[in-house]
Amino acid sequence: MKLLDKIQFPKDLRQLKKDELPQVANELRKFIIDIVSVKEGHLGASLGVVELTIALHYIFNTPKDKLVWDVGHQAYGHKILTGRKDIFTTNRQLGGISGFPNRKESEYDDFGTGHSSTAISAVLGMAIASKLKGNPHRNHIAVVGDASIASGMAFEGLNHAGVTDANILVVLNDNAIGIDPSVGALKKYLTNVKKGTAKDENIFECLNFDYSGPIDGHDLPLLLQELERLKSVSGPKLLHIITTKGKGLQKAEENQVVYHAPGRFDRLTGELQKKPDSELPPKYQDVFGHTLVELARKNKNIVGITPAMPTGSSLKFLMDGIPDRAFDVGIAEQHAVTLAAGMATQGLIPFCNVYSTFLQRAYDQIIHDVALQKLPVIFCLDRAGLVGQDGATHHGVFDIAYLRCIPNLIIFAPMNECELRNIMYSAQLGLDRPIAIRYPRGRGVTMDWRTSFQKIEIGVSVEVKKGTKIAVLSIGHIGNLVKKIIAELPDSEKIGHYNMRFIKPMDTKQLHHIFTHYSRVITIEDGCKIGGFGSSIADFANENDYSTKIDILGIDDRFIEHGTIDQLQGIVGLDGASIKRHINETLNEL
Repeated sequence: MKLLDKIQFPKDLRQLKKDELPQVANELRKFIIDIVSVKEGHLGASLGVVELTIALHYIFNTPKDKLVWDVGHQAYGHKILTGRKDIFTTNRQLGGISGFPNRKESEYDDFGTGHSSTAISAVLGMAIASKLKGNPHRNHIAVVGDASIASGMAFEGLNHAGVTDANILVVLNDNAIGIDPSVGALKKYLTNVKKGTAKDENIFECLNFDYSGPIDGHDLPLLLQELERLKSVSGPKLLHIITTKGKGLQKAEENQVVYHAPGRFDRLTGELQKKPDSELPPKYQDVFGHTLVELARKNKNIVGITPAMPTGSSLKFLMDGIPDRAFDVGIAEQHAVTLAAGMATQGLIPFCNVYSTFLQRAYDQIIHDVALQKLPVIFCLDRAGLVGQDGATHHGVFDIAYLRCIPNLIIFAPMNECELRNIMYSAQLGLDRPIAIRYPRGRGVTMDWRTSFQKIEIGVSVEVKKGTKIAVLSIGHIGNLVKKIIAELPDSEKIGHYNMRFIKPMDTKQLHHIFTHYSRVITIEDGCKIGGFGSSIADFANENDYSTKIDILGIDDRFIEHGTIDQLQGIVGLDGASIKRHINETLNEL
């Protein structure tokens, strides 16, 4: 019988002898590989912390002792050992367990994580609460990667913790990579620590942490010994461990960027099982990346900035082609935005490329440092809309609402790849204010997308099709689905379709035409309804005394969990069948 078969919860793990734990590690690693190879998900990070996961649950009395995994995409082993082994096949599937720690899911998930660098602050808050509530000896552990600990928020937590007597342990999981390789001066410092060439003063000791390490994070006996020792050390502590992302699967160790989340692969060889995509339309991120290089070769003032996502955003094309004009600033969205603002004051044209969900982390900087000063920063928001199996922490559904209220900011959503190219081209010709360009995860609709550039006039929409009764106003990529649906309807001549493109400024001329020529208006967006695109159309109608009924199709006032994009679109009513049904019902009413 496998040892892993005996383990449902950490109390079962603690019944084993210490010399049995390496076998558990081998079985746990194989269990993760077998399931992720078929179900997909985050692979490399979880493989890299198998020994640490076992050691933490063996030494500490979880869930009474509090354990927080920063980001959380490395917590698959944790989930398997804390009561979810038998349902781990549902990981990231509709109705199944989340790919990240989730307080609703298990008492062992002490804090919900999905964005990086929050664990130290959360654990410090728990430790202070424990002391105030008369439980000062409870242990509080944060597992933080070397890419995440370089973030400003992580240092804010370290800075505060260092002047407290809080009983916290920060485990610095140093594998020299986040999704892409770690960057910055702190990475160089940690490399020097590992080589023994760092300066005499230790940065963490200077912040009043009891520092130990670096030690081999795959040496289970050594991990157990050091964690046991640290249990009796009071105050803030930091254990520096060295691990290999993708440990135990050769392909994942050799290509850590790809195997962060590789999709399906052969569980024995590690070979990827992706279908050839030469006959498919391109990903929007690649259109962005290639177009940026094309524009940068012609315009020496163009620069590209990304907070730690060069591969995921395809800014890597510029990093490879014109490396001195491409900047990966690490997990530092606030810094990325204000860096871009500083560059813009000096005549550079910064393309600041951030996932929609991560730009939320730099909201003050967008307002205070960019929009207030009318600096022409070009924000390119990848992964806008529903993103699928990463779930609620990663859906880019709030960007229209949180950006629309900011003065001086243009907001554009391309319907296809050519519109993305053309708005990028138009923006770098010279704007007097910032612009946010939002586009979805996944592929577009056009094979021959490398068309010659055409300037897009700010605030001008496109009439896709004339109609007589109903005007459907779409924004962004979902307009392609709308176009297809309308063409299939028997009464399609009654339905007009407008690709509005600009959420701000609105095409008021077109809107006046729509509200005076149609009996009903339907707006469709892949974002939240409250404060979103449809809300802006309703505001326009109200301000101009139009009484036309407006139906707003979008995402209701709730968080959407994980599932495929198609499944989630069905749940929120943005799939083809739901949209078609709504249009038909509206026609019948009229």
